[in-house]
Amino acid sequence: MVVEGLLYTKDHEWVRMEGDVATIGITDYAQQMLGELVFVELPAAGKELAAGDELAVVESTKAANDVYAPTPGKVVDVNNELESRPELINEDCYSTGWICKLQVADTKSVEDLMDSTQYEEYVGSL
Repeated sequence: MVVEGLLYTKDHEWVRMEGDVATIGITDYAQQMLGELVFVELPAAGKELAAGDELAVVESTKAANDVYAPTPGKVVDVNNELESRPELINEDCYSTGWICKLQVADTKSVEDLMDSTQYEEYVGSL
């Protein structure tokens, strides 16, 4: 499932922009490939990140995967619920399973991300 109105990366992160704040999570495709999530390592609030920096780690019964910052910015909020309930990502990765929020340093940086149509085509080519 790909949600219209969100932006996507080739590393399977999704981004919901609200002003200059980006809510970030992993896509439905990513959570399906990982399987049942058992642990999420969240970033620290206040952490400054460049685009491509490790943002979080999601661990499943199959593997551990890094989640990357899709834009440069500062972590302003984290979904602490994931510490005790990582399965929220499996249940609803686009809503209750969000990982963190970034105050985006350069809103033009999101122009490089894919829209839902482009991401669907990308996933279809994998």
